[in-house]
Amino acid sequence: MFPGVAQNRTTTSTPTPLRFTAFRWLIAGRGCTELANAIAPIVLAFAVLDMTGSVVDLGIVVGARSAALVVLVLFGGVLADRLPRSVVLQGTASAAAATQLLIAATLLGDLRSLPLLIALSAANGAVAAISLPAASALTPQTVPAELLVRANALARIAVNTGRFSGAALGGLLVATAGPGWALVGNGVVFGLAALAYWRVRAVRVPRSGTTDVLGDLRDGWRAFVEHTWVWVVVLQFTVVNAVVAGGLFVLGPAVADGTIGRAAWGFVIAAQTVGLLVGGVVAATWRPRRALLVGVLVVLLDAVPLLVLAGAPRVVPLLLAMFLVGVSNELFAVAWDVSLQENVAEEKLARVYSYDMLGSFVAMPIGEIAAGPLAKHWGVSTTLVVLAALLVTATLAALTSRQVRGLTRRRAATG
Repeated sequence: MFPGVAQNRTTTSTPTPLRFTAFRWLIAGRGCTELANAIAPIVLAFAVLDMTGSVVDLGIVVGARSAALVVLVLFGGVLADRLPRSVVLQGTASAAAATQLLIAATLLGDLRSLPLLIALSAANGAVAAISLPAASALTPQTVPAELLVRANALARIAVNTGRFSGAALGGLLVATAGPGWALVGNGVVFGLAALAYWRVRAVRVPRSGTTDVLGDLRDGWRAFVEHTWVWVVVLQFTVVNAVVAGGLFVLGPAVADGTIGRAAWGFVIAAQTVGLLVGGVVAATWRPRRALLVGVLVVLLDAVPLLVLAGAPRVVPLLLAMFLVGVSNELFAVAWDVSLQENVAEEKLARVYSYDMLGSFVAMPIGEIAAGPLAKHWGVSTTLVVLAALLVTATLAALTSRQVRGLTRRRAATG
């Protein structure tokens, strides 16, 4: 029996994930977390540009968060397979609130220091590293297996609603009230996320961990490499995430500053989240038998906004490009989550997610830190075109794998 739902054997209605109290609180917490996380990078980017005017400095600050995430994400997977995952999320949301409020205090108190921003950005990345595997692995503990597709789609809709609201709000706040007060709001919302996670009462998962951390990591690695399609797609996203991090989140704000403006850039990022919401609705109802193949294929659309930034950085083309990226990313994300949740043992799932995240994120600091120097050497437009070509090449390479093309859903008819 799953917690938070009355068992009525006489009902004929098809259950939905939202009937389960634990699932409702989980998506509330994840939505609040993403709301705060969506505000933060926009605010931080323009805070650094206001302070130094250097895209290289911006890459270092953003890269510090990604570097901390990469270093600690495996430890986060071990924790999430050893401890109750809702407890892990309570602690990380509380810590995230503290880091965001500290950054806000430095900005509002006119204590701005680039080294301090780098350190606090890294601290926030450390918190995210510990929380991400737990958040991804907790969904199967809150709903029955036959509802996994709908549950993942609804969770993604809640997450993306937070992203959409945060991206739009971040752009408006930084243009009107300034970065400091936007980050105060971040801290408050992270606190609300911690309260929501506190209410999650999930089904317990048997613990298969060893008596030492290294043993747990070896066990997780064996589960990660067991399926070829897992590490092939992760290698693809090693390149894709580095390209997107450098192209959109370092060079993108710099291009926007000289063309469409800061507030408009917030709405461009928000357009992606609108696409994610639409993609979540599509993913909840459309269940292709080879969902992973479809998900990997549509990642090719991620190259479009990079090319638009390179050749036509105008509001309408960017809004359309980012909307399409949002739809495609959501189709991939739901297909990926369900593929892992159906094929990986539940007691090892957080560790497999942590290896997935490590591989996907490991090159992000390189992309973020290298984007500025490359743009200074080659020019912004040329750099964006090269990044788009790398993304397309990595995605086509992943599609050469027979397992990626051939993996089929186990519960395509009911899930």
